[in-house]
Order: sequence, then C-alpha cells, then structure tokens
Amino acid sequence: MVFPTVSASAHPISESFAFGPLGSKTAGFQCGRFRLPLHRPLVMGILNITPDSFSDGGTHLSVHAACKRVEQMIEEGVDIIDIGGESTRPGATPISAEEELARVLPVIETLQGHDLDIPLSIDTYKPQVMRAALEAGVDMVNDIWGLRQIGALEIVASSGCGVCIMHMQGNPQTMQLEPIYQDPVREIRGFLEDRLFALEAAGIERSRICIDPGFGFGKKEQHNEMVLAHLQDLVTLGFPVLVGLSRKSFLGVTKNQDPSERLAASVTAALYALQKGARIFRVHDVGATVQALKVASKIEAAHIPHVLK
Repeated sequence: MVFPTVSASAHPISESFAFGPLGSKTAGFQCGRFRLPLHRPLVMGILNITPDSFSDGGTHLSVHAACKRVEQMIEEGVDIIDIGGESTRPGATPISAEEELARVLPVIETLQGHDLDIPLSIDTYKPQVMRAALEAGVDMVNDIWGLRQIGALEIVASSGCGVCIMHMQGNPQTMQLEPIYQDPVREIRGFLEDRLFALEAAGIERSRICIDPGFGFGKKEQHNEMVLAHLQDLVTLGFPVLVGLSRKSFLGVTKNQDPSERLAASVTAALYALQKGARIFRVHDVGATVQALKVASKIEAAHIPHVLK
C-alpha cells in the first residue's frame, strides 16, 4: 500500500499566532515530532478502530481497512490522524487496556512502518495505553479525562508529545443521563483552567497543549449550543481550541436522524466554530471539512469590502 507523503509543516508560518492572557505568542502547536502551524485551521481525522462507535463503528476494524482510511484522509488534506480503540459514546461499555492495545497497536505500528510525514494521535484516557502508543511512535495524546487518571500526567510530561485536554461531566456510561450546569461556559472554563495549571505544574510546555470543551460529553443540547455560541470565552485562555462537533446528535435536524446524514450540519458548525476562534477540528468527513475551512480562511484573509459597487 502506497501512502501519499504530506508534510504537516509544509505550510510556511508567516507570523506568530497571538494567544490570550494565559498563553504566549507561539509559532504553532508542538505535536511530538511536528510543529503544526496555527495561522490556518487544522483538521484532525477520526480513525475509530472499534465495533461500537456512534457513527462509524465496525468500519475500520482490520489493519488493512484502517490503513486504507488513513490513505484516503491524507489525500483529502488531513493534518492529524486520531486513532481510537474504545468507544466513548454515551452508554458505551468500557474495555480493558489490553483489548484497547490489541486494536490500536497493530495499526500504529503499520502506519509507522510507512514513515508517514504526519502526526498520529492516540485517543485514550488509560495511562497504560498512552505509554505503549507513545513508545510505538504516536505524537499526541487526546484524553477525554484531561489527564486525570493516575500516572497520565507523568507519562505525557516525560514525552515530547502534544496533548489535548477535554472537559467531560460524569463518565461515558452516565454522562448524558442528567447533566446539570448553572453556567456551562463558566464551569467548563474553570475546569480547563485547573487542568492547564496542573499540566504546567507537571512540566508540560504550553506549546504542547490544546483544549477541548467536550461537545456531547455530559452536556444537553442547550449546553452544547451555549458553549458553541460563546466559544471565544475559551479561546481567551490562550491555548488552541480543538472542537469535536462532527456528526454529534445535537446537530441533528430530526431526533432520529442517522449520524451519517449530518454532514452539512457538521461543516456548518465547524465554520461557526472557526469564526469563534477554534483552530483544530476533529472530524469524520475530512475532505468536505478541509474544503470548507480553506474557502472560509481564504475569504477572511482577503478582507473583502462589504460595500457593493
């Protein structure tokens, strides 16, 4: 199998990206071996090696199918590949670290054997899986628990990997039963601030960190909508904001709409998040999202006058 070679740092960085009060100016997001530019939006492609993920469960279980999907995403312009071996959809049944590793390691090792010039991320909250995946060559840890499991902080701190910390109320088994907030934006911001200081105290450089408000993780429809509407309040924390809006149920036009039918809604939500300051977009539909973000960024850069002549 021949993979196209795409350099994650192939786009020249003309200016530093200015962050808010907690951050400093930086030329990009340090993701393991890669320094990813932040003057343009980045697309993280989802690779679920699971039988029960909410949208594409069972699609990429074999190493061959997973690698074919990676090949396709690279051709479509993806910036990061996020590999997950355990579903964290609402009500999902947890699996052991051993089972998770049995799913993801063969794929990681095969991809590394092709010398891809693109960062790989491991979507896990288990320290044992983080350690093994990092040793196998992944460049980033994407943790829905925000490195709160015992040992996770130390593992990430001792590596050079990038990390995404996410907000979640409750756990995947119970998080959607009855999530309660007084002020979801303020509470999510407070949680992320606490975790950011914990990461910094552990010695994890700011340039290696991005944050995720956790759409759909312990949040009702109105909570998700409020957080998206006020996403700029999280951007001002000073770290790249990653959003996982792709095919989420709160974007459904009808209650029973199949996740695969939410492409237009997902792209629309991504463009809105871009306008609010999000920089990294975790998606199923890489090609459509890449195209939409490129068009939006090009128009924004052109500073088109609003007065028609």
